[in-house]
Amino acid sequence: MAGVDEAGRGPLAGPVVAAAVILDDKKRILGLADSKVLSPLQRDRLYDKIREKALCCSVGMASVEEIDDLNIFHATMLAMKRAVEGLRLKPVKVLVDGNRLPKLDILSEAIVDGDAKVRSISAASIIAKVTRDRMLVELHEQFPQYGFAAHKGYSTPEHLEALRVHGPCVHHRRHFAPVAAQFLLEEGVTVSVQVQ
Repeated sequence: MAGVDEAGRGPLAGPVVAAAVILDDKKRILGLADSKVLSPLQRDRLYDKIREKALCCSVGMASVEEIDDLNIFHATMLAMKRAVEGLRLKPVKVLVDGNRLPKLDILSEAIVDGDAKVRSISAASIIAKVTRDRMLVELHEQFPQYGFAAHKGYSTPEHLEALRVHGPCVHHRRHFAPVAAQFLLEEGVTVSVQVQ
């Protein structure tokens, strides 16, 4: 069975990343958990162990352009589909974190809080999160004014201030409210944006 999860639905910038992982029952990986409850160091260590010990794993993404064209939900489903289709081994069943499923030709089940309940989904959560975080660190090198390395694209006060000062870059999701607000400001429309 393959576990599937995503990272990056909420940020204002960068792609949404999904991972699919088939674990090897003969090679236990200790410490698997929802990536959100792990420290960056724990995630990095587990990422390496998963890559080393899993039967196979795959990453799928949907770009900023696809997010803006399709909306974040459909882009997330597309990233998950790509992750599953990229697996070297075809799973007999796919277990997906959440309550919705991508369109697949494989038996699938959605599991709410699956990243905390199912080991293969926890592994997918970690692979997706670390992959995306590393991408945002690379983006920071190209666009240091936004602070991507610190907030990974989420709408922190620092990120919103950088958007106000510098305007959006090509990696910002143009239809997400705080980014869209900056385009309206550039056109002379007064708006207010609050951090949630």
